[in-house]
Formats: sequence, structure tokens, C-alpha cells
Amino acid sequence: MNPLKQFSLPFTGLKLGTHQFDYELDDRFFNAFEYSLIKSGNLKVDLELEKQETMLLLKFKVIGTVNLDCDKCLSEFSLPVNLYERQIVKFAEDELESDDEEIISLSRKDTEIDISGPLYEMINVAVPYIKNCEQADKDCDQEMIDRLNQLSIEKQAEENEQTSDPRWEALNKLKK
Repeated sequence: MNPLKQFSLPFTGLKLGTHQFDYELDDRFFNAFEYSLIKSGNLKVDLELEKQETMLLLKFKVIGTVNLDCDKCLSEFSLPVNLYERQIVKFAEDELESDDEEIISLSRKDTEIDISGPLYEMINVAVPYIKNCEQADKDCDQEMIDRLNQLSIEKQAEENEQTSDPRWEALNKLKK
């Protein structure tokens, strides 16, 4: 079964006005997207769909946590997510490409809209470009940082200089 099937909203049978939808996002949602930056999380989505004659107005409220890997110490941490986003869906005679990222154009023949893509993008944009444990008020794994410092290129270069081959020392003297 496709885990994203539940995010396909049929709007043709809905009356004009406001409608509420609730979703739970877990690991299956994020794993459905190939090469996802987020592998796991637990989010609650409250969607308010306002149906009008010529458009739909989608208001997303996303609250929960996503699990990320720290770019500094490589440990996993939970980052709280609290999003409020709006998406406009317009109906057109033929599908038009819009320059505005907030507007999605649909053909009048369409009967449903898939909100999984926009929802996934909203969550990914909320994730910081550089992720570290401090963003979740957590200290980095000091043991891992010490190990990474030990393996750094500068340390390796210092050790190589100290343990140089005596045959090269004569050539290094000529170089200076």
C-alpha cells in the first residue's frame, strides 16, 4: 500500500466553506520520499481547507519533532517543529505554471489534490541547513568531537612531520 495515498484530498464532493483534516506523520511518510534528509519524526498536521468557487485555501499547522543527525558530532537528536503555512490552489482551464510558490494551479477536470509533496517541502524547509545538537538544547557528544579532532588533517600533518624519514630531512634542509 502506498503510504502517501491518505494525503490525496478529494475536494469535488465538499461543500463551499471550511473543512478540517488531521494527519499523523511518522517514519513511513518520510521514507516514502527517495533521498529524504529526514528519516524519522513524529508530527501532527491540522489542515484547514477553505473551498471557494475558484480556488482552495489550505492552512497547515504542523507540530511535533523530527529526528536529525548532528553535523558536528554525528549523534541523533530531536528537533521541535512548529509550522504555520498557507497554500493557495487555483483552478484554471488549462494547467498553468505559476512563478509564485504559494500558488498551485489545477485543471478544472481534477477532482483531488495530493498534499504530500507540499507538506514534505514545508517540513524540509523548516529544518536548518546546518544541524547541530545545540538547536535542540542538547550538548554534543564530547567523546566523538575529541575523536574527530584527533583524526583531523592538521593533527595528521603534525604527526607526519614528527615521524619523517631521515633521508628526506637532508632534502628539506636544502628546501629551506
